[in-house]
Order: sequence, then structure tokens, then C-alpha cells
Amino acid sequence: MGNRRARFGITGATCALGMVAALLTGCGSDGGSSDGVTKLTFAASTFGDPGRGPQLTKWLDEFNSSQDKVQVSAAAVPYPTFGQTVLTQMGSGKGPDLVRFDMPEFEAASDAGLVAPLDKMIDAGKYDLLKQPDQFMVHDGVRHGFIFEASNYAMFYNADLIPTPPTTYEQFTSTAKSLTKGDVYGLAFRQTEAEEAGVWQDIFNYVYGFGGAWSDGKNLTINSAENLKGLQAYKDLYDANVIPRGADAATFRRMFAEGKVGMELNNGGYVTATRGQNAKLNFTVAPIPFPVRKQGAILAPIVINEASEGKDEAATFIKWALEPQNQVKLQEILGASSVATTTQRSAESLKATPFLPVFDGLTDTSLPQIVLGFEAKTPDIRKVVVQNVIAALQGKADLKSALDRAQQQATDLVR
Repeated sequence: MGNRRARFGITGATCALGMVAALLTGCGSDGGSSDGVTKLTFAASTFGDPGRGPQLTKWLDEFNSSQDKVQVSAAAVPYPTFGQTVLTQMGSGKGPDLVRFDMPEFEAASDAGLVAPLDKMIDAGKYDLLKQPDQFMVHDGVRHGFIFEASNYAMFYNADLIPTPPTTYEQFTSTAKSLTKGDVYGLAFRQTEAEEAGVWQDIFNYVYGFGGAWSDGKNLTINSAENLKGLQAYKDLYDANVIPRGADAATFRRMFAEGKVGMELNNGGYVTATRGQNAKLNFTVAPIPFPVRKQGAILAPIVINEASEGKDEAATFIKWALEPQNQVKLQEILGASSVATTTQRSAESLKATPFLPVFDGLTDTSLPQIVLGFEAKTPDIRKVVVQNVIAALQGKADLKSALDRAQQQATDLVR
């Protein structure tokens, strides 16, 4: 991408994560077993997903059945501790051979030199890669990963409560207000400091959806006029009491499944979870109805551990995963998410989930929830921004002053 990146060494990354005690066990290639088969470990939080995990394991078994010299086993690490657990072990020269990271951890690992450069092992030009998400896999001309899953944000809505979805922010607001009666709310989003990462994901859509950005690639732009406009829209909805204030994501998502919330902005991975809570819920999705068609995306790269003794064999797995038929199978498992390459949805999938093209159509305008140019510093910047935005919601400061303060604090952090 060529943008300025905050660099720190492997030692720094290890020290920063040294407080984490939990480590993966039994991970890493065996460097060549007695039967001539190289055994690798692939760590991903999604292997523990009750819905998608078993299907991903079967997909992995298909790879193993096709190989004589390499075998890959799944390692499920719980999502809340995944990033710190894997980064800590990688920082000490150990860890799994293959990792499915979320973007903040991917950025930290690549900045610290913990992931292997892939250009000499895998010819990316052989594949029809989705250009928009794939650009974030390359740092300063060096490829560090391939997209394993890309999940775009859209507007989920209860079709029984909202026969025609809003197409403008004004309609979005009026719909939320008209639905809010008794124990039913028109909208829901995160708005407490306890859910810092989730608040960041939610406000990202408002900032970019109103033409804003956290940076210009070189300098932070937290207090720009466009950001103020987008976050004012977020605050106006909070002030209008159209959301269940204080409810965490688990609570209001259950409420959505129960028909007590009309709309929510979320990513494609939420489709499976919603159906799991209420298979009969009549919901669908539409693009987020904000002035600018630009929204967040959950990007999950697959990488090779620099410390792995089986890098070439790990590359064999990634090349297998990128083959068209295996990409199609992976996408069917992931549901409303996209994969690394351009694929065609099956007639069966489209019949079961007619709104899949809505998510696919948003790929070119979706962005990962990182601060461009300051990727590895995103967690620190996120904390500052969320603290100040929450203070404005709670009336402790006006929003403009809060963003000015966040701009100064974050600038001091990245100097």
C-alpha cells in the first residue's frame, strides 16, 4: 500500500504481550516426521464456532485427503484471547504454522516481522483476487497474507416491522423513531466504553458513511468536519432514545432476533448467528443508507508464521485454498462473507439467502476498521477516540471539543 506504518521490533511485540500467560500447546510443524509427512497447525478462532467450525474442519480434511507429504490440523483458540495468545507465542519464535488473524493483530504481527513474506512462495498473479480487500494484504510492496474471509457491513432490518427499507439517513432516523414504542426499539448499536472494540466498529460506519476518515494516510484527521458530521448523526440517534441504552451487543442482538429491535448495522457473519437465535425471523439486509456508500468490513487474513519450519508446506495449503473449487466451498461455509477471489454464488445458496448479492455488492466500497497509515497503532487510537465519543454521549463534553481532544491525544500517541 505504500503508506507510512508504525514499526516496532519482535522484542517490543513480545514484551508488550508478555503479560499473557495462555499459550497454544502442540503447535508448529514437526520439521519432518518419521513417515515423511510434514505436520502443520492452522490456528483460527472460527474453528471453535459451533456453526461454521465443524464445516471448516471438514474442508481442512479435504486438503489432507489430497496430500501425501503434508497434513494440516486445526487449532481452535477462543476469540477473546486469540490475538494475544498467538502473537505472544509467535513473538517467542514458536506458535502455529498458519494463522487466521483479524486485521489489528495482522498489522501488529507484520510490523513486528512475525509473518513470512509470501511473494516468493505464492504467485498472487495466478488468482482472480478481490482488489479492494486484497490491497491491505500488501505492506510496502511485500505481501504478508491472503484474505481468508471478508465480511462487509450492511443494514439488517426486520421485514415484518419495516416492509420498505430506508434509503437515506433522514428516512433511517424517522423509521427508527416511528418503531420505538413500548419494549420495541427502532435501532440498536454499542454505546458503552466496556465494549470499546464494538463501539469502534459501529462508529466507523457513521464516520465513513458521511465522507469522513480517521486519517489521510499520513496525518490523523479525527476532528475533521466530516467526522464531526458523521458522529453527530450517531449522537443524534442516541439522544433520540431510539436504542436500548446500556444494552450490550449480546442483549440487543437477542432483542433483534426476538423482533424487539427493527434495525442494526452489522457484518455478514451476523447472518448465521441471527438464524441460530431465531430461524423463523423474517429479516433481510440493505446497504447502509448514509450519504456516502462506504462502510466497514471485517477482514481476516491467513498468514504463515515466520518461525515455522514448514513454510513451503504451509504455502502449499494456501495455494490449495485459493483454487477456484476450494474458494467456492469455503465461501459456502462462511455464508454471507466473501473469500480471497471472485466467486459465483450457487443457486442453492441464493435461494436460501436471497440477499447475499447485497453483501457482495459492497466489497468495492468496504474498508477494514484500521487507521490507514497508523495500522499497528489502531488499538491505541481506538481507545482514545471511543473514550471521548462516549464522554460526548454522556454529556460530559460537547462533541466538537471531544473530537479536538481525541485528535490531540492520539497525535501525541503516534509521535
